[in-house]
Amino acid sequence: MAKKPKSWQEKLLDSKDLPRVEKITPKMAGRWGTKLGDTVVIPAPIEVDEIMKKVPEGKLSSINGIRVMLARKHAATIGCPLTTGIFARIAAEAAKEAEDEGKKNITPYWRTLKAGGVINEKYPGGIETQKKLLEKEGHTVIQKGKKYIVVDFEKCLATF
Repeated sequence: MAKKPKSWQEKLLDSKDLPRVEKITPKMAGRWGTKLGDTVVIPAPIEVDEIMKKVPEGKLSSINGIRVMLARKHAATIGCPLTTGIFARIAAEAAKEAEDEGKKNITPYWRTLKAGGVINEKYPGGIETQKKLLEKEGHTVIQKGKKYIVVDFEKCLATF
């Protein structure tokens, strides 16, 4: 019998051996503005979710902002761009799963944007759902090429 795949909520709580701070390798050096001797924190999924949960209505956050907070928390040079983005997606999917189960107090994933104020097309409901949720909170969303961007998102960034 095939094993049932993990739910998004289970993935969110599966921290494995994370968080972990590692030295930047020669292969990584130069990437993300780093050098040998620098460190990178690979966060636990739940840490990313906890930060996303703190963004109040009308405010926004970004993956890069979350990475800065994680680096500060773990005394690392940077937060890992790859895992932080993946874990934000897991947090978003887990929130949608919880909402579908009738839970009300879910992580407001639509408030976490990609660099440059871009809506994350991979979040639940895609661009249309997030656009509606953001506009409901007073933000203006415009299309630029294939991307959808929150106008003046910098003025709405949450400070923690």
